[in-house]
Parts: sequence; structure tokens; C-alpha cells
Amino acid sequence: MKAVILAGGKGTRLYPITYEIPKPLLPIKKKPIINYLVDLFLKAGVKEIGVLISQDFEKDFDWWKKRYYPQKNIKFFKEKKPLGTLGGLYYLKKWVAKHDFFLTNGDELKKIGLKKMETFHKKTGKIATIALVKVKNPQDYGVVICKNGIVNKFLEKPKNPPSKYINSGLYMFSPEIFKYHPGPKLSMIETDLFPKLAKKGELAGFKFNGKWTDCGTWLRYENSIKTWK
Repeated sequence: MKAVILAGGKGTRLYPITYEIPKPLLPIKKKPIINYLVDLFLKAGVKEIGVLISQDFEKDFDWWKKRYYPQKNIKFFKEKKPLGTLGGLYYLKKWVAKHDFFLTNGDELKKIGLKKMETFHKKTGKIATIALVKVKNPQDYGVVICKNGIVNKFLEKPKNPPSKYINSGLYMFSPEIFKYHPGPKLSMIETDLFPKLAKKGELAGFKFNGKWTDCGTWLRYENSIKTWK
């Protein structure tokens, strides 16, 4: 089992600090955000982790790995320019080609039973599974409408959300996902992949009761520092 962490974004909503520090390396409780994600995967038995980074921050991530995980099997894949949440995954095609794998955004904190999610994914037999979490403000995220574990619709930041279950930024993909990949160009999982999969009935939704918080804006980042345990 492998896992991929998306850590190549510019983090524009957290400027100016992210001019100097990549968002996944910003601290929560004195520990980089990305550490919580790496630890989540390691505790679930994931042995290999790929991190998609911007080449502008290569030295920062090299330093991070040497400090926190010098003995762990963590591999970096570089983007020369931002390619969104989907485009850069193309560079990992050969690395994840043989087995199902996890993928997560690099700016969220999550506590979720990955083993249960894996079992669910295999049981449904779908190409992709989204981990879904219930929130009070679904209009700010990708809202998912599910029936019997299968996603009927995926709506990115709707004005009038029909559900409170949102995309938590954690997925499990089968290798067949690359049949729907547009190649190494700017593209988004939320708008260029999931609607297509939902239309074909190939997108599952795993509802979990764990903990989740988004660190993508100053307000959410501050809230995460105050509330995460």
C-alpha cells in the first residue's frame, strides 16, 4: 500500500507567509501539518509515501525529511509549475501503477480509520472512493450526494448545498484512475475528475466519524491551532 500527499500548491490564501514556507510545513502545535498526515499513513501500515512538491521548495522538504523522518520511505516528486490537485499526479503514474493507493491534500488534518476505508473501497469495486465528513458550512467545500455508498453527484462549493457531507480531501484510487487522467497539465480532481466518475457510477463515498479540519485560510489555520488535539 502506498500513499500520496499533495504538497505542491502555492498556498495563496496564506500569503505572505507561504512565499517563504510551503503550506504543509506550517506548524500546528509545534509540528508541521504534513507530519500529521505522514503519521496517519504510517500508523495504518502504509510503507511508502510519495510527496508531490514544487521544485521551488525542494530544499525545504529535504530539510523536513532529514529532521523528522530520516529512516522512512518517503519519496519526492517535483512539479516545475503548479498543476492543480490532479495534473501532478501524472508524474506518479508508474510509481503507483500496480496497486490501490491513498491520496490526500497536504493542508488538512484528519483522524480516520484508513483500514475501514480500504475495506470499503475494495467492497464497492469502484475506481475511486472519497472520504466524506459532515460539516456545518458545506457551501465552502465540495458537497457530495451519496446513496448506498455510491456518489450520485459531486458539487464544488454550491451556493445551496443539498447535503452537509463534503469531500475531506482524502481519497483511495485504483490504478484505473489514470484512464481518466488528462496528463501533466493544470487540472483539478474536484472539477475535472470526480464529476466524470460520478456520472459513470465509478465514485464511492466513505462516510467517517473521525476528526477533520482545514488549514487553508488564516481563519481556519488559527482555528486548527486552537482546537486540534
